[in-house]
Amino acid sequence: MDKEHLYTLTITWTGNTGTGTSGYRMYERSHRISAIDKPEILASSDPAFRGDKQKYNPEELLVASLSSCHMLWFLHLCADQGIIVTDYVDNPSGKMVETAGGGGRFTEVTLHPIVTISTPGSLYQLDELHNRAHQLCFIANSVNFPVKHLPQAKTN
Repeated sequence: MDKEHLYTLTITWTGNTGTGTSGYRMYERSHRISAIDKPEILASSDPAFRGDKQKYNPEELLVASLSSCHMLWFLHLCADQGIIVTDYVDNPSGKMVETAGGGGRFTEVTLHPIVTISTPGSLYQLDELHNRAHQLCFIANSVNFPVKHLPQAKTN
């Protein structure tokens, strides 16, 4: 039997400027994302949709979730294989298209992890571990668009 996990958050709209949603341009898209015993995340919509460019938007958080999930699985797999990772940086990018009806969808996300290891004889294993991490990533398994990865590796 599969294990089930429940994730509970609170999303609070903070963009009421006094007249609520009395008009499309009359309210802010600002909101808070919170969970018990965690710091709040201040968020908004993308600036293209009247959002605050200084706050994270849902699209960025989706890309970050894919990157984080991949990284955590990759680190786990490296630890299991005795590969010592000393640094990991990713610069993920996501492509979203707007549709004629006003909606939109992601068409792809590409991860660009740069991994540094102190076990040079293990470099040949890293591509396979990235592939395995991709197969195991909970978030990547939940989206309906391709998640690519273009990793780089180096030793220290």
